[in-house]
Amino acid sequence: MTPRVAVVGCGHWGQNHVRTLKEIGALAALSDADPAKAAALSERFAVPAVALDALLADRAIDALVLALPPSLHGPTARRAFAAGKDVLIEKPIGLDAADAARTAHAAAEAGRILMVGHVLRFHPVFERLEAAVGEGRVGAVRHIVSTRLGLGRFLGMDAVWDLAPHDLSLVLRIAGEHPSSVDTLRRTVLSDETDVADIALRFPSGIGAEIHVSRVSPFRDRRFSVIGTEGMLTFDDLAPEGQKLAFHGHKVWREGAAFAFRSADADYLDTEPGLPLDRELRHFLECVATREAPRTGAEEAVETVRILETASPRKAA
Repeated sequence: MTPRVAVVGCGHWGQNHVRTLKEIGALAALSDADPAKAAALSERFAVPAVALDALLADRAIDALVLALPPSLHGPTARRAFAAGKDVLIEKPIGLDAADAARTAHAAAEAGRILMVGHVLRFHPVFERLEAAVGEGRVGAVRHIVSTRLGLGRFLGMDAVWDLAPHDLSLVLRIAGEHPSSVDTLRRTVLSDETDVADIALRFPSGIGAEIHVSRVSPFRDRRFSVIGTEGMLTFDDLAPEGQKLAFHGHKVWREGAAFAFRSADADYLDTEPGLPLDRELRHFLECVATREAPRTGAEEAVETVRILETASPRKAA
């Protein structure tokens, strides 16, 4: 049987969860602090709008998707675990590493599924890139570069916490280990918080990574590159279909006391179709049904918050 899921928090991204779960056939209820918004979505998607306390008490609800302000993710998830629910929490799962660790511990103690909504991990182009790296297409990985630039999204949270979780989840997956150092250059440009940031990561194996995020860029850029000893792969999310994943057989080698290089034209790799959110939610439903650990589970969720906290310490309330 398909697990019965309720969405808690029906803002912009929460509504995407509502729509997608409805299409899958797993949406059982929704909940929002704004009764008018909940009622409108209830009518639109033909599912009941239910208060949070009632959802937690309803044994027919198997799992929750939380798309709340991040400060509410931890406390709400811990209540859900205590009530016997599995939970997918939108990123970030908390605003400090200690709170994130408490949430992970609560899930483990209750024997419940905790999954974090790092949706780009389920993008078919990233999955193909990950497979190509695993196959040795770029040789030994030496460096990773992720760029997320655009205009907008001033949501009371700085650009590091709002934008960088996407990139961190991809970097951590390719690196396959936790960073040993995190250095950040942050700049306030047009708002009262960090608008632009450059994050440098170093991993124990020697792999390096850099993440560039901006919400005050005059142009959009969504590229993720893996640089290795035998070539380079780039996932360009804004490229046309059929050109989103490119392999460049660039090579650099030593010639005596100097270095030489050879560039190569792009070789575009075939990728599967599919919407990342649909794939993410189907994976969550499978984990709820089979009790398998999710691909974006508690360890990744806590480590991402730890890095974010290191990269951009939040102001005391």
